[in-house]
Order: sequence, then structure tokens, then C-alpha cells
Amino acid sequence: MMSPDLASIEKAIDQIFQIAERFGLDPFPIYFEIVPPSIMYEFGAYGLPGRFSHWTHGRAYQQTKTLYDYGLSKIYELVINTDPCYAFLMEGNSMIQNKLVIAHVIGHSDFFKHNAYFRRTNRKMLDSVSLNAERIRHYEFQHGRLEVEQFLDAVLSIQEHVDPQPEMREKARALAEQERHEPHRPSLPTPYDDLLDLDRRIETPPEPAVPPRRFPEEPDKDLLQFIAEHAPDLADWQRDIIQIVRSEMLYFVPQMQTKIMNEGWAAYWHVRIMRELDLSDAEYLEFSHLHANVLAPSRHSLNPYLVGMRIFEDIERRWDNPTDEERRELGRMPGQGRAKIFEVREMENDVSFIRNYLTPAVIDDLDLYIYKLEGDEWKIVEKDGQKIRDMIVAGMTNFGFPYIVVEDGDYRRNRELYLKHLYEDQEIDIDYAEKTLRYVYQLWRRPVHLETVLNGKGVVLTFDGEKNTKRVL
Repeated sequence: MMSPDLASIEKAIDQIFQIAERFGLDPFPIYFEIVPPSIMYEFGAYGLPGRFSHWTHGRAYQQTKTLYDYGLSKIYELVINTDPCYAFLMEGNSMIQNKLVIAHVIGHSDFFKHNAYFRRTNRKMLDSVSLNAERIRHYEFQHGRLEVEQFLDAVLSIQEHVDPQPEMREKARALAEQERHEPHRPSLPTPYDDLLDLDRRIETPPEPAVPPRRFPEEPDKDLLQFIAEHAPDLADWQRDIIQIVRSEMLYFVPQMQTKIMNEGWAAYWHVRIMRELDLSDAEYLEFSHLHANVLAPSRHSLNPYLVGMRIFEDIERRWDNPTDEERRELGRMPGQGRAKIFEVREMENDVSFIRNYLTPAVIDDLDLYIYKLEGDEWKIVEKDGQKIRDMIVAGMTNFGFPYIVVEDGDYRRNRELYLKHLYEDQEIDIDYAEKTLRYVYQLWRRPVHLETVLNGKGVVLTFDGEKNTKRVL
């Protein structure tokens, strides 16, 4: 027999789904499960249930659990981008907390289903990570747990350096190669076709292929894929582990690309769905308190729930009430706000979302500014809306990580690896970079070089297997 609490939650799920559908939301089917805090924080630390074990996941688990134990932080929900979606409610949540979480999860699931950047994600990822974990356990049994863990240390040190659109890059390369080798032929017959045919009958020896100046022919952003395919001395099981980490990282990339949009979309809808429920005064007061905590601004970083929701609300308001100039020049008609935010939800990622829709009015409303440490005091140094917007966008480039490409996989014709940091006025942490080069050396087994900019000058950092060196260009 179902307990009264479970029956109430099931009833709330049905009611909230009906409200969401009336608003036009179209989520995946969602399976909800109630779990204790330890399980919730384990899932949060690993990213997905059943993922391979590594000490970095355990460290994340201990950090989040400690914050929970001391009452400093709490995960109310966790939802997984699969079809069907799986969502987890924490034991001990009040009914209002569960209703808010259910409404929030529906917003996330609708976003997962319709946003363009999620379309190529693996919707059966729970099965995949379980198989991946089993393969890694098998390698631990074969080669020793310590050896596998140390190899994973090296791979995870560069896990963010993947290319989320490798297929497009390969198609472009194939098309360029095809156009380079295929002779041009006119599409329509001309009076000179017989002369052209005569020229073709004269057999000329093919020109020898000119070897590429370096390998790869073009800089390659996908460092993990390049190492997995071309590292000289890796065993098959090591290449497989790199591909496992890469495939799981590619699954998380859309979430990194749309953090502000995704959380803003879910917050936008959970508040509107909750307003449709028949809540008592006490319940509405509890919901208001929870919602205020979700949207609480931070003095140190952007709150994605707050920023994303405010931008969606501003888009809806502006498209509902276009100015005379917008009506005249853009043909924008009143009352298009709801349709517009659904369009934005489908087409954009955080970079384009912020660049196109973070207006000066929203910046003023959120009281955003740039500050830095001057002497012993933190001071506001910029409140110009465009500069603030551009700085936020710049921080999102390549998910906030340095943009590094493989420049040459056969440097000095000695199979050395030459990497290049595409510098954009943001220096890398040299100490961190030198430590990472040691890890890359473990994977490549040859000297590794990284070209970057330091103090306005080009430098090359090198690890040759014994020591780090730095050379000014």
C-alpha cells in the first residue's frame, strides 16, 4: 500500500505536469525517486549514478556532504538529461519543497529536450556510464588499481579539452579535400567541350602529393581525441580510458554551455507553476522563502538562476510591448513575448544568450559591476553595461578554460607534442600549466611544449620528462 506522503507526491506530480503542459512545456517523461542525503550527494559528486570511481569524485562528495552536515548548503533536486529523465527528491523535503523541485525539474527536462545544444547528447547515458565503469574495473583487475588511477589522473587533468562539434570539423575538412582534388567541370555544355576533352586525353603523370608541413594539417582543439588516436606508445586499454573520459565529457558539455539559460528557464517556470497551485498562506510563505533563497544574488559570482530568469522575463516583456520603432523597422507585433522565449530556449547557448539579450536595463536591475583588488581594498572599477556584458561573455569562452589546440604532433620531426594557447588577453596560471604538462607527458611519452603569452611576451613551456623549462620567443 502506498504511504500517504507518497500518494500526495504522486498527486502533486500529476497536477504540476498538467499545469506545465497548459503553459506549453513539453518535457521528456520523468521518473522521480526519493533518496537519502548521502545518495543525493554521491550523485551530485559523480555527475551521474554508476559512474567510474576516482578520488576526485570522492573529494567532491566529501566537500558537498560536509557543507550539508554543517547546514551551509543543500541540494534540493538532481535531474539527469536522459529519455526518460530521472530526477531525485531528497528525503526530508517538505511537500512545498518537493512541489517546487518537481516544477523546476520539468523546466529542466523541457530544456534538455528542445535546446539545440542537447540534441546530439546520448539520451541513454546511464547505461553507457555503467558499462564504462565496468570496463575500468576490469582494467584495474588486469593492470592494478594504482596504475589505472594514475593514468586517470593524467587524463582527467585535460578532460575539458574536447571538441563538442568534431563531426562538423571533419565534414569541412572532407569537403575542402574533395574540392582540392576534383577538377572543375562546367555544369552546362559549351562549344569548347571537345577541346577540353582533347586536353583530358593527354595523359600527364600525377603530381606528387605535397606532404603537410606539420601534423595535424590544421590546429586541433580536441586534445583528448588527438592523444587517444596518435600518442605513440599507449596500450589499447589506455586509449580506451581516454575515449571513455572524452565521451562522458562530451555529454556534460551542453550543460556547461547553457548553465545560465537552463537554470534561468527552470526558475522562470517553477515560479509560474507554483502560482497556479492552490496553496495556503503558510505554504505560499514557505515557497516565497525558498524561491528567494534560489534567486539570492552573490557578491562574488553570477547566480545563474537569477540572471537567467531575469533575462527571460525581460525578453518576454520587450516582445510583448515593442516600441514604435521596433514595430516599424522589425515588424514586431505586441504579445509575442511567450513565443519569443520559447524560440530563445531552443536556439541559443549562454554566450549568445548573454551577448544578445543581457541589456543595460537588466544589468542595472541586477546591479552588476566589475571590481578588483586595489591595494588592500576591493573597489568597483566598471559599471558600463557593454563592458560588463563583454567580460561575462569572455569568461564563458571555452567554458572558462584556456583555449588550447594541438599545433604539431610531430614537432622537430621527433614525435614531440607542440600545443598552443590561443591567447585572448587572459594569461594562464603558469604553475598549473607546468603541472598539467607533466600529466600530458604521461600520455604522450615524448617532450610536450605549450606556447602561450606571459607578461606580454610569447613563451614556450616545456616538460621533457625530467624538468620544466621556459623559453621566451
